Amino acid sequence: MTSTTTMTAALEPLHRERLMRLAHEVSFGAGARLFEEGRRADRFWIVRTGAVALDLHVPGRRAAAIETLGQGELIGWSWHFEPYFWHLGGEAMSPVRAWEFDAEAVRVLCAEDPEFGRAVAVWVGRVVAQRLHASRIRLLDLYAPYGSGGPV
Repeated sequence: MTSTTTMTAALEPLHRERLMRLAHEVSFGAGARLFEEGRRADRFWIVRTGAVALDLHVPGRRAAAIETLGQGELIGWSWHFEPYFWHLGGEAMSPVRAWEFDAEAVRVLCAEDPEFGRAVAVWVGRVVAQRLHASRIRLLDLYAPYGSGGPV
């Protein structure tokens, strides 16, 4: 993936190395729930292989898929912003291998090293901005009379 929001593109090598010291490998089977909307956001993941769908609870219906994320992408940003509760849910769409990070440990490291903390904050901010933009385009495609009309 060549997105500027992947960890390898967003963080310089020194910051990546610091973050990866806190990582541990995890696996999820297809259909496994990684997190649930409204629950405590105490960890996050970077996908190594597979795909994770972000979804939104819809009362009386199946959760609505919002976006699918894959290799190199950050799963979860709610851990970075108080009150640290998930805004969406996440489900493995295929077998997933990922690096998992303890959110509190990363926040402590960010507080101890302001340069590292700024780099992580900029990275997470870019992820949020990219996902908001993608959501806007999807909404325009669904509800605007002429679709998104292309890039704005």
